[in-house]
Amino acid sequence: MRAFVTGGSGFIGGHLIRRLRADGSDVRALARSDSSAAKVAADGAEPVRGDLDDVAAMAAGAEGCEVFFHAAAALGEAGRREDFERGNVQGTRNALDAARQAGMRRFVHVGTEAALLAGQPLVNVDETAPLRPDSKAHYPATKAQAEQAVRDANGHDLETVVVRPRFVWGVGDTTILPGLTAAVRSGRFRWIGGGRHLTATTHVDNVVEGLMLGATQGRPGGVYFVTDGDPVVFREFVTQLLGTQGVEIPDKDAPAGVVRTIAPVVEGLWGLLRRPGPPPLTRLTYWLSAQECTIDISRAREELGYAPVKSRADGLAELRATAA
Repeated sequence: MRAFVTGGSGFIGGHLIRRLRADGSDVRALARSDSSAAKVAADGAEPVRGDLDDVAAMAAGAEGCEVFFHAAAALGEAGRREDFERGNVQGTRNALDAARQAGMRRFVHVGTEAALLAGQPLVNVDETAPLRPDSKAHYPATKAQAEQAVRDANGHDLETVVVRPRFVWGVGDTTILPGLTAAVRSGRFRWIGGGRHLTATTHVDNVVEGLMLGATQGRPGGVYFVTDGDPVVFREFVTQLLGTQGVEIPDKDAPAGVVRTIAPVVEGLWGLLRRPGPPPLTRLTYWLSAQECTIDISRAREELGYAPVKSRADGLAELRATAA
């Protein structure tokens, strides 16, 4: 396989490049800075200088490749809507245009269960659940729009596949584990409603397995959830996850009803007052950490032959080893 990767200097993208190289694939990766170029080169990819605004650079870099993996995204629980629109919606449209111009066969998009979030729990959901571009949180809304663009682009000139993980974790995580660790150490962390609801998780190696299968086995236009398998109690998993770093979570709760009510108020006031940095509480914080999210991965198992390649126990052991 000859592959082109966006977001290659990130968590998922870096693991994907290393897997592709281990499997003998030639890889080119978009790099918008010297540090990004150095990172993807260290992982074995050929850097292609440019960003998601530069269709020509992506098309030139992808020329001669067969599969376009789109892992770049604007992340965060809050921020300016235009930044999410540019990174997730227009960036994805630009990547699709570049793939077409390069004459590529297949486009594999890193989606997310968040594209379904608009305030409700996700209980044993599958790929038939509707996207929520109307979500009041910027990240879910723009990821829903991005996924719809990918699905709409599927056709005779370009096959598209969407792979959706949930709660991606593992060695090299730059978002979830550092964020939770910082919240505990600053004294801000609370279990919302006790944290005893069920959640799905996806180790980064399982994400990459899903992406590789999506590239080779996914049906054109297919959408696939991938997870670690059976759900886990949110409180138990987060406690184990932070425990790998020697971080003990205090037994402090916040009432779910109160948090649900005040989260949009805090988020709105933060923007109105133009305070720097992210607000201390957002709608998305509540949705992601206080509501059930359980996922049916039957389609990936049946159509892709997907099965988790890394167990939670092994993933947690790796994290403990790297922290030692």
